[in-house]
Amino acid sequence: MSSQSELFDQHDNNEEYANPERYDLENEQWKPELPTLLEYAKAAAGSTVLEIGCGTGRTAIPLAENGCRVIGVDLHEGMLELARRKAKAKNVEVQWIAGDVSKLHLPSPAGFAYMTGNGFQHFLTNEDQNALLSAVSDNLQSGGVFLFDTRFPGQEELMQPETEEYWRTTVEADGTETKLYTIARYDALTQIQHYATIRRSADGSEERTRIDLRYTYPQELHRLAEGAGFELEGMFSDWQRSPLVSGSYSMICACRKR
Repeated sequence: MSSQSELFDQHDNNEEYANPERYDLENEQWKPELPTLLEYAKAAAGSTVLEIGCGTGRTAIPLAENGCRVIGVDLHEGMLELARRKAKAKNVEVQWIAGDVSKLHLPSPAGFAYMTGNGFQHFLTNEDQNALLSAVSDNLQSGGVFLFDTRFPGQEELMQPETEEYWRTTVEADGTETKLYTIARYDALTQIQHYATIRRSADGSEERTRIDLRYTYPQELHRLAEGAGFELEGMFSDWQRSPLVSGSYSMICACRKR
């Protein structure tokens, strides 16, 4: 078993996505953003919808089932392979693209772009964030909306003790339960939270994965959006577009390209 001091050593920041089936088991059922995504997609008047960080197709496939023309982009070929199998099983078409979004050049721009699952936090540096927003702008129609979520950098979120905390339990098809715990360490200089997720199975086995996530403040997001040619026309605390408050857990950002 790894010691606590080893949890946050240098690591591949893709550990959480190395097992697509497990990722899908833990995340597929959660779709709180879907009604809002459908609303924006329909407002784009039939234009292509671009999802950045589409993973295993958790939201891209339901959008396609609702008649949207969806392009899903992700770095992880393993996640996309599972997405392809899921889409085929549902008899829907999605264009899956494996690669870095900063190098994306669509033949024609999308009418609506989005990123969910707090994917914005994977862009750890100012340069990464700028490259993301520039790429979205380059692949989005004028007047199109880029919608994304990111965790709110509130005191409760950033001041977590460096001790194990129970998160949730997942249940496989055969009824096997796995309990998930997390440990977090925040670096205020880089605004990066270093997370370790501990999965303990009923048979006593244990697996640990790590991930680093950047936190961005509301005023930073305003400046980032404006610098990339967007107007930040809305910032909400959830996918039902409740007002953002100091105790919010999430920020949902609606950026319209000028």
